[in-house]
Amino acid sequence: MMQLKVLLPTQVLLEEEVAKVTAEAENGSFCLLPRHIDFVAALVPGLFSFETEDGHETFLAIDEGTLVKCGREVLVSIRNAVSGRDLGQLQQVVEEQFSVLDERERKARSALARLEADLVRRFMEL
Repeated sequence: MMQLKVLLPTQVLLEEEVAKVTAEAENGSFCLLPRHIDFVAALVPGLFSFETEDGHETFLAIDEGTLVKCGREVLVSIRNAVSGRDLGQLQQVVEEQFSVLDERERKARSALARLEADLVRRFMEL
């Protein structure tokens, strides 16, 4: 068994004993088992899954991040993630969260554009 710990910038998302971890790096997907050598990978946005000793598979939709396997510990640090056992439900949650993030980003870009325009206008007045 391996000790999986998934870290977000503001919290520990999960900490669990697992038998198998599957993820995707820049050069393709990979699977880690307990006797796998120590390993480091830069993760790309996509699906991350793990299987518990009793065979239950759980999926995470993840943003980019880093995975480090050292001994029996697997540490995953990612910017954002959504967990679920059903891929259909997971897809729906991801789409909802991304639409909220897209709206926030649009508002932030709009506010930044107004600030830049105001700065240029004030600079021209000088």
